[in-house]
Amino acid sequence: MVQSALPVPDLLTSRAATDPDHEALVVAGTGVLTLGDWDARSTTAAHALLARGTARGDRVALVFGGRDWLDYAVSWMAVLKAGGVAVPLSDRLAPPELAYMIEHCGAATVVHGGHEPLATALGQLRTPPTAIAFPELAAATGPGPAPSAAEVDALSLAQILYTSGTTGRHKGVAATHANLTSPPVHPKRRPFAHSRHLVHAFPIGTNAGQVMLLHALTAAPTVVTLPLFTPARFAALVESYAAGTVFVVPAMAIELLNARVQDRHDLSSVLLLGSAAAALPPAVAAELSAAFPNATVANYYTSTEAAPAQTIMIYDQDRPGSLGRAAGGSRLRIADADGGPVEPGQTGEVWLRAAAHPRAYYREQRTGDAFQDGWVRMGDLGYLDDEGYLYLVDRESDVIKSGAFKVSTLQVEAALHEHPAVADASVFGVPHPVMGMAVAAAVVAREPLTLTDVRAFLGSRLAPHELPSSLLSLDVLPRNAAGKVIKRELRRLAEE
Repeated sequence: MVQSALPVPDLLTSRAATDPDHEALVVAGTGVLTLGDWDARSTTAAHALLARGTARGDRVALVFGGRDWLDYAVSWMAVLKAGGVAVPLSDRLAPPELAYMIEHCGAATVVHGGHEPLATALGQLRTPPTAIAFPELAAATGPGPAPSAAEVDALSLAQILYTSGTTGRHKGVAATHANLTSPPVHPKRRPFAHSRHLVHAFPIGTNAGQVMLLHALTAAPTVVTLPLFTPARFAALVESYAAGTVFVVPAMAIELLNARVQDRHDLSSVLLLGSAAAALPPAVAAELSAAFPNATVANYYTSTEAAPAQTIMIYDQDRPGSLGRAAGGSRLRIADADGGPVEPGQTGEVWLRAAAHPRAYYREQRTGDAFQDGWVRMGDLGYLDDEGYLYLVDRESDVIKSGAFKVSTLQVEAALHEHPAVADASVFGVPHPVMGMAVAAAVVAREPLTLTDVRAFLGSRLAPHELPSSLLSLDVLPRNAAGKVIKRELRRLAEE
């Protein structure tokens, strides 16, 4: 019988005992980590942490880059085996951001992969934590086995992930071992069993990246990644491994399509193409279905706060804009401003709830705005149709209030993606002396585009108040490590 709440190290120890040679992780051009090696190396590193004074419940910041996925995986598991709390952080973060997160979580130790700017970040702290380069942990020897996973309470804190900060200051989201190991996976029904390899390129320190790391522990295929995403490298990796499962974020999907990788690489092995972190524009989902001829395209909707609660939508031409229904025991609801239910078709706030063991903000005294009785307020506006399928209207903070109208940036972006000359697009509000706010669009164009061209194309697709009043042409949209557009940067550029 599979238990519903386990310490994370149990997942590795039990699976490594029965299948030690299974390749759990591969980093292209760097190396391979088997389950047996992962278990043994993390035990060694756990002893090194304990010898250096790591105590149960201590926060340990892990600062690694894309080439370091194997060392990062060992470090992450070592922290959990030692009874600590892992704080994954990308080495792409600016020193002030790193300093803030390390100080906010109260990290006693920082384990890193040789990240040079880390010294700058630590120099900004009043009391810098101990910094340990990963090779120092890897070279240590320990007297006997790692602390028994049974000594780690499944309901104790395991991990703190920081949000992307697109709408404000980064928040630390705390997850217990039980949150990370539920819903349980039966050894004979491992996810993605149709694949021998699962390919992704998500950064360390993101929720999507952590989901892939957990797949390496529990799923059937080997999880393969590459140090730095480019469309050509990613497509070549998919082809060389004949990957059956591929995960992207919409920004990556758009880059793959713009590069026409399907013209140069055989992508026929892909049976499942999953997109996470943001909603796929319908036009992009349709193009993905054509570019990956044998793939089922699935859109996954969750957040760092809500995981593992999620909705899943298999792309359906009859419901091109839907994000699906709650999956895996999750619950979904649309509520009014007072938290009351709304009728199907009526727009309200989107809430998700995991089957058990919800997350919470770390060191946040006021969490009622986001967390209530196990439910997580997603910060999105949306509605359900008569069959319970979710449709997003917009991020609540992104809705443009122009005069008497409320404009959905998602709807305008979806229409822009239908333009044959638009390679990428984002929509945002800018101040207007009469209307309060006006609609502005930023586009990456395949050929020169004018505002008149764009308005003429959108005129048959959108209402007059939804048409952009200004157009910003860029070589690339500003995005954070999770692939989300930084709209405050677009507003700054528009003001210049």
